[in-house]
Amino acid sequence: MMRRLAIGVLLLTVLAVQRAQGACSVSITSPLSFGTYTGAQIRSSTPAAITCPGGSWDMPLNAGTGVGATETVRKLTGPGGAELSYEIFRDSGYSLNWGNNSSDELMGTGSQQVYIYAQLLAGQIGPAGTYTDTVNSATSSFMLTVVIQSSCSIGANPLSFGTYAGVLLDANTTLSVTCTSGTAYNVGLNAGTATGASVTNRMMTGPSSVHLNYSLFSNSSYTTNWGNSTGSWVSGTGTGSAQTLTVYGQIPAGQYPVPGSYADTITATVNY
Repeated sequence: MMRRLAIGVLLLTVLAVQRAQGACSVSITSPLSFGTYTGAQIRSSTPAAITCPGGSWDMPLNAGTGVGATETVRKLTGPGGAELSYEIFRDSGYSLNWGNNSSDELMGTGSQQVYIYAQLLAGQIGPAGTYTDTVNSATSSFMLTVVIQSSCSIGANPLSFGTYAGVLLDANTTLSVTCTSGTAYNVGLNAGTATGASVTNRMMTGPSSVHLNYSLFSNSSYTTNWGNSTGSWVSGTGTGSAQTLTVYGQIPAGQYPVPGSYADTITATVNY
């Protein structure tokens, strides 16, 4: 199974800073990393050294290249045109937008160190891959990059058969699978914990280690066994939101074990 570490890096070239007389420049001595984006808000900053021998200067930033981007909400573009929204600020409180006009561009006097503050917004869903944008300042530009890694999680609910009286007994429960949008996955169910059990003949264990046979299926007609290998997995493609899968359980008729409670534990595994 391959997993990719999601790293966001703000790559900046030397930018032109505007002032009334002469030319100034700004350079970035270290990258700005967003780290791993998992849907939570991320804030980070990096220093920028402005070289300007004298006088006042201003440094505007445009909206970037993302479709529908503005100077307040910029867009990183990824696989298939998917977008992630982010913001750039002039202050450590992440409240003063950095734009392209006199009211929100960065201004100062002389040579000094300033900071670029960036924020990747929470609650966004996108396919795994690399997202980029290019923001311009005067005639120069800098690139922003972030990577979303493929990821999946799985949860399960109990399956209760109720009371078994020797006749065929059916029941079902659900699994919840959440995968990155566009991530292909397979879900397998193991043989359980009973000695001698298999994925085609599972067993619940009761009093004095007596067994009660049962089966698990992936379809409502109880004909397709749900196992733990290729061909018996249940497959899907992630949407970024939870997806529900139904597990169908069946106890065959004609078993008359010792009265009491019978149980088994099945491990559900999502492969991606």
